[in-house]
Amino acid sequence: MFEHLDPRSSTPLYAQIANRCRVAIAAGELHPGAALPSVRHLAAQLRVNPATVVQAYRDLEADGFVEMRQGAGTFVREVAPEGRARERARQASALVRQLLADAGRLGVSLPELQAAIAEEIGVGTS
Repeated sequence: MFEHLDPRSSTPLYAQIANRCRVAIAAGELHPGAALPSVRHLAAQLRVNPATVVQAYRDLEADGFVEMRQGAGTFVREVAPEGRARERARQASALVRQLLADAGRLGVSLPELQAAIAEEIGVGTS
């Protein structure tokens, strides 16, 4: 779940960690009651400061995705279907923004991008 963290990204590592968890919860990959890795374990695995993981978990708790239990760990909370749908929509918007930014850097025009998307999803093909 955390294999694509980018330390060179302008997005802080704690936000990348929290975002990966949000995506996994919204997609149903992490189920209510599931334990997240301990702060110490995840920090060692990712080779980051434990405070980075704590900040990610605190952000997730503030957003209602997890519950931190002193001495027991961090657990996925039940997220209402509307909350999961909102998160998926937020992630979809982020993907589109990234796609548009990447296309702009490459000099791909909007019509070219639309044609490529249509081709990939099979629109207009038999």
